[in-house]
Amino acid sequence: MSPPLPTGLDPVEQVRAGLTPYATGTKDFYRVDTALVVPDVRAEDWTLRLHGEVDQEITLTYDDLLALPLRERWITLTCVSNEVGGDYVGNAKWLGHPLADLLRRAGVRDGADMLLATSTDGFTLSAPLAEATDGRDALLVVGMDGEPLPREHGFPVRMVIPGLYGFVSACKWVTDIEVTRFADRTAYWTERGWAEKAPIKTASRIDVPRSFATVRAGRVPVAGVAWAQRRGVRAVEVRVDRGEWQPAKLLPSASSDTWCQWVLDWDAEPGGHVLEVRATDGTGTPQTDDVVAPVPNGSSGYDSVTVTVE
Repeated sequence: MSPPLPTGLDPVEQVRAGLTPYATGTKDFYRVDTALVVPDVRAEDWTLRLHGEVDQEITLTYDDLLALPLRERWITLTCVSNEVGGDYVGNAKWLGHPLADLLRRAGVRDGADMLLATSTDGFTLSAPLAEATDGRDALLVVGMDGEPLPREHGFPVRMVIPGLYGFVSACKWVTDIEVTRFADRTAYWTERGWAEKAPIKTASRIDVPRSFATVRAGRVPVAGVAWAQRRGVRAVEVRVDRGEWQPAKLLPSASSDTWCQWVLDWDAEPGGHVLEVRATDGTGTPQTDDVVAPVPNGSSGYDSVTVTVE
């Protein structure tokens, strides 16, 4: 089972005003598919082949996987194509078997540095081997938010590796994993100019108030989410009209692999204003204000909203 969630999440006033809930919810969780039709795979027909630079090739059925030790973890996934302030990010509770355990069982040979994962629809993904075996909760996932993995999110089995953008970590409908080398193989997105290795950048977003909203003068709640998977978020700050940065209150999170919510009470004065947000990760490194497009390894910049105060 996953560790219990800390208290203090989802402040009622801010959630009612539009703050993203800590748990995204399956129906609201973002999706990015390359297939025109979502694969429909029966559990009894599914197998996973683990092969390549290993001492022992392994083939698993769905029942084989369910019989292995499973763990449940809260993990935030982020899409590399998410623009600053975008919603291609979500937090869920995933149930699965540690990928590192399966790789140890197979016996990875020296020199291998990449996992080439293939979906049942032919999509390929190249994940760095080091991040799948360094102790983080890299999982072969069979469940999401206490239910079997939904078809749209990869049923019967998908990969989840915390701290990496989804295009190198989160293969849905996975049916084949080859242990290989970046020098020898490429995958769907790397063949299209995206990065081979893509750790998630520190990011933050303003959910409340929405851009172009009109609010009343006085105390106005400003709130949103921030993420820096594997490093965690140390601080979030907000500034108004490029003034001094003001520290926001961070709400607790389950681990450094998930996003956190933040809130700030703003004494709003009449007029038009621009609010910006930035986060500092657990290493003390602040989010950059350099505006960078998603290609090849993720966007960056401060999220901002424009509001009118009456």
